[in-house]
Amino acid sequence: MSEENNSKSKLWGGRFTEATDAFVQRFTASVEFDKRLYKADIEGSIAHATMLKQAKILNSDELKQITSGLHEIQNDIESDSFKWSIELEDVHMNIEAALTAKIGDTGKKLHTGRSRNDQVATDIRLYVREEIDYVSLLVRRLQDGILDLAEQNTDTVMPGFTHLQTAQPITFGHHLMAWFEMMQRDFERLQDCRKRVNISPLGSAALAGTTYPIDRDLTASLLGFDKASNNSLDSVSDRDFAIELSAAASLVMMHLSRFSEELVLWTSSQFNFIDLPDRFCTGSSIMPQKKNPDVPELIRGKSGRVFGHLVSLLTLMKSQPLAYNKDNQEDKEPLFDTLDTLKDSLMAYVEMVPAIKAKKENMQLSAAQGFATATDLADYLVKKGMPFRDAHEVVGKAVAFCIEQQKDLGSLSIEELQNFSETITDDVYDVLTLEGSVSARNHIGGTAPSQVKTAIANARALLA
Repeated sequence: MSEENNSKSKLWGGRFTEATDAFVQRFTASVEFDKRLYKADIEGSIAHATMLKQAKILNSDELKQITSGLHEIQNDIESDSFKWSIELEDVHMNIEAALTAKIGDTGKKLHTGRSRNDQVATDIRLYVREEIDYVSLLVRRLQDGILDLAEQNTDTVMPGFTHLQTAQPITFGHHLMAWFEMMQRDFERLQDCRKRVNISPLGSAALAGTTYPIDRDLTASLLGFDKASNNSLDSVSDRDFAIELSAAASLVMMHLSRFSEELVLWTSSQFNFIDLPDRFCTGSSIMPQKKNPDVPELIRGKSGRVFGHLVSLLTLMKSQPLAYNKDNQEDKEPLFDTLDTLKDSLMAYVEMVPAIKAKKENMQLSAAQGFATATDLADYLVKKGMPFRDAHEVVGKAVAFCIEQQKDLGSLSIEELQNFSETITDDVYDVLTLEGSVSARNHIGGTAPSQVKTAIANARALLA
């Protein structure tokens, strides 16, 4: 291609007399990754054209040509017959050039009263809004799966841990409801983020607005935004919403990583608390006995990828002056990969959680070890009138004796227990059983089976 033809092929090339260097053309182009914005770009262009017709900048026939042409282009893209050109740089110029090729000079009128700066800001917001809605749906589906599994295990006793050491007995249902609460906060964060996404920058033009008699409230309404943005400078350069979404996504991934760590532990032969179906695992190339929980492990690893994208976006924006800068082209790849990774990870959990099978006997046996009812014995003594610190010391000595004798607290005779405190009587065994321990924690947020059932019912009402 000649220098002259190369410069003339650019829709912005009127001022230029020298062709773009081939390397620079490739280096600055974004069409290979921003073409996924095509649907939002076309939707925004149709709304903009509709507004231009109301402002008498386009007539009815021109609006019809533009709208029809854009719909044809969308069909071409979705049928894989659209030819993307790196010479046209980005999704916006590719679509605009294709429109002009289809309908002639009328296509050149579409960009009246707007800039690629407000156009891309609008496209990203439309895209992100749709993605937030889908991610939120996946979170809800995961929460449904958690509730189903928790409902099957309201009475399943397992050890509760602090420092990964046996602490107190809890129910598996109670543990799962902790997962539910984490995902509920994630859902609420996504919905809150959506409010700041759902503001229209369209009509801000390059940075200062436009001299044409546009109606920004109309385009905002046509596109389903809550309102038009208040400041044109901020509108075209703001990427806070992308950073906020990445932060929310990082928290979701952090939670999924914590879930994954527990699944990896629980499927190990050392814990053996649950069974994870073969379809979520792989084998070893050398050790035939292995069943590796690869899906949870991979999700645990992918959390770091999403965290890195958050840092990338923060770094991208930290030194930019107002208004738009070419740096902002670098917002899309980390944002897109964050969303892709998040959706895949959530979908894996949506399918995996309902397939988890609790090994109830193993959980019960593990809870019976490690002196999980020691706190219950201390509470028992306090209720008999002993100061807590004294009760703590008494139980500590009893535990030391059990370690020496290789016994558990619940297996000690009443005579052995009374060697540590004469306050102890036969009713102590009501609190030294695992079932008695979990049932005694019968208050809001407690692990008692009745409380877990209430928590599940309240959660289902929240999701309804």
